[in-house]
Amino acid sequence: MPQTTTTETSKPGTPAAVPKPKRYDEAFKRQAVENWLRSGKSGTQIAGELGLSYPSLKEWKRRYWGDAMPARADLAAEVRALRAELSRVPEQRDILKKSLGILSEPSKTATKPSTP
Repeated sequence: MPQTTTTETSKPGTPAAVPKPKRYDEAFKRQAVENWLRSGKSGTQIAGELGLSYPSLKEWKRRYWGDAMPARADLAAEVRALRAELSRVPEQRDILKKSLGILSEPSKTATKPSTP
């Protein structure tokens, strides 16, 4: 009688296969945290975009950047500077308009064209 070989199957009540956790290299982790800090987006939004969990992203931030917060204070300073620059723009535009008008007027001392 030939001997039959049986393959092991998962027993009832035990998981068939436990998925391996994803492994990310250090460069990816640093880049993900840097993206989060510079973008000003929420951590959950960045984690969702990258397909990872927020606790993982938060742990990487703590490991590589300490208690650094996203650069929102820098954004406020930049907004103030841009608003100050924007307030000067209309004045500069008006000056250019006036100078263009002055330069395009015909000169009063120019000779008049001769009429035949």
